[in-house]
Amino acid sequence: MGQAIPQGGVAPVVFVGVAALDTIALVDAMPGADERVVAQDMVQAGGGPAATAAVAAARLGVSAAFVGAVGGDEDGERILAGLSAEGVDVSGAVRVAGARSTASIGIVDRGKHSRALVNRPGPVLRIDPGGRAAELLAAAAWVHTDHAGWAAVTPLRRGGRFRLSVDEGNPIPGFSVRGADLYVPAWPALRARYGRQDLDALLASALADGAGCAVVTCGRDGAVAAGRNGAPVAVAALPLEPVSTLGAGDVFHGALLAAIVRGLPLPQQLAYANAAAGLSCRALDGRTAIPGHAETLAAAANLKVIPRARPDQP
Repeated sequence: MGQAIPQGGVAPVVFVGVAALDTIALVDAMPGADERVVAQDMVQAGGGPAATAAVAAARLGVSAAFVGAVGGDEDGERILAGLSAEGVDVSGAVRVAGARSTASIGIVDRGKHSRALVNRPGPVLRIDPGGRAAELLAAAAWVHTDHAGWAAVTPLRRGGRFRLSVDEGNPIPGFSVRGADLYVPAWPALRARYGRQDLDALLASALADGAGCAVVTCGRDGAVAAGRNGAPVAVAALPLEPVSTLGAGDVFHGALLAAIVRGLPLPQQLAYANAAAGLSCRALDGRTAIPGHAETLAAAANLKVIPRARPDQP
């Protein structure tokens, strides 16, 4: 768990965006229309891309803060209490009176390792330039944002010195890759932005657009990263049969930033993030099985690092 942040202090990484309350059911096969199936398991847990990434960083021993909007309802209280219990600073979270918090229902198909999600969006995040959230962002070393946090973070970056990490797992209206020090899209988002090129060419396109480093997650095929210095690097995924992959991408992002804060070089950053994400898939929800630092290091040491040629090289 991350070190406690003194009152009025700041975390090196601030995660901005969605925090949710998830209900997840595990079934042998997806139900069809008007069909009733019996769940093999069902859990309720915290979720949301930015919030789960913050929990991952905290579990891995890096102090983390969360900035996002929740409703003034019981779900909102549970969401923030769950983050606090993990050691995540929620002093910059915004409670919106009269609004309902983000909630999701997920169904996981055990046989096909697929899932279906139904989401109730929560309130829009608005950051007071003179409030605690703005203070956290201005003093952070890194700010990581998902699709819901990007619009709120962008205006504040002009007065801040933080480095920006962006998760484009979901579409972000008006988003430009330029200015993202770390751009971490899922494979479908990268293809949607740049078209049907091979992976190395897609990463090169992101760098040409102004990303400082581009990292794409490829599920069972691991992850690939390309920076401005050196050839792209690929790291294999953890060879583990998942119970559920819900939240694994979010855990990857939190672990990647934890590895960056710890000063690991790029190949080890990828291995560390892949290991943490893979181990998190041992549970039905996205948080219960997130590992600690020692377990992640041990698993990462066994993952194969594969250097790749630059796209302009044979």
